[in-house]
Parts: sequence; structure tokens; C-alpha cells
Amino acid sequence: MIGYAYCGSFCTHRVALEQMKILLSQGYEIQPIMSENVYNTDTRFGKAQDLIDTVEALCKREVIHTIPEAERLGPEIKLDALLVAPCTGNTLAKAARGITDTSVTMAIKAHLRSDRPTLIALASNDALSANLQNIGLLLERKSVYFVPMRQDDPIKKPHSLVADFSLILATFDSMKKRKQIQPIFL
Repeated sequence: MIGYAYCGSFCTHRVALEQMKILLSQGYEIQPIMSENVYNTDTRFGKAQDLIDTVEALCKREVIHTIPEAERLGPEIKLDALLVAPCTGNTLAKAARGITDTSVTMAIKAHLRSDRPTLIALASNDALSANLQNIGLLLERKSVYFVPMRQDDPIKKPHSLVADFSLILATFDSMKKRKQIQPIFL
């Protein structure tokens, strides 16, 4: 079973949901995880309850959305891999520094403490500025893999990077061989 964690890059939730459907169609069992912000926030991109209902119906499991629930992912609930898609810059920074103050950061910590693989599909407006160091820190971790990413608008948002969500399955396959898919930056 893999964990599929959603963070608050709300504009990428639609494409993340499509990738979840692809993983399910490939026979993967998925334990959905959502940050508290995703679980509780309605945006112009959709209502939180609609996303929750859709994800729970697809995965046939309740969404983990609290720190105490996520803490169980290490000792009680053994995941084969954890995918954070989308992973915000905020969550990336916290994961790089070992901060566990959200359900998703706790899921990452609970998973990595057993050296189980974690895939990150980044969606961050500050990836090439404030978060560049955090990308580097996580690239050094032996169980962390990045979905290849590119600048989504180098003129208007010169520091922004967004993962190519269509490469999640390929990254997952490469991760099974304990290799980072290349190139990381498209």
C-alpha cells in the first residue's frame, strides 16, 4: 500500500487526483492523507468536502488528516511508499528540517524513520529561492525521490517549480529500483 498525501497547492489538486486514479488503475492500494489545510479549506479550485468524498470513494479508505492519525504510519500502518503530490514549499522546508507540525509532515517523518521511500511532487513558488537549499537537503536523503520538475512560468514566477505530475508513475517505477529518475529538472 502507498500513502498519497495532498498539500495545499490547490491549483494542482485536479492533476494530482488524475494521477491517483492512474495508480489505482495499476492495482496500487492507496491510503489517502491530507494536510489540515487541504482537509478544511474551500478555495476557488473546489470545496474541501468534495475532494475528501472523491478521494475516499476512490481509495475506499478514510483520509488521514490529523497528526495523531499520521503518526501511526510508522509503527502501525506500514506503507511501501509515500507520495506527496502536491508538496508545497512549506511542507518541503519542514520535511527537510524534521518539523512535524502537520499531518503530512508527520506522515513523512513516520515513514522516513524506517527508511521507506518517499516521493515528492513539488509545487512551489519559491523553489528556486528560499526552498532551493531544502531541495538539496532532501536530495541527499537516501529514501527521498523527486518527480521531475520544471519552471511553470519563468517570466512571471522566476522562482517557481512544479513537478510534471504525468511522470509520477515513472518516478515510482524508478524508485522501486532505488534510483532517482533523471533528469530531475526538465
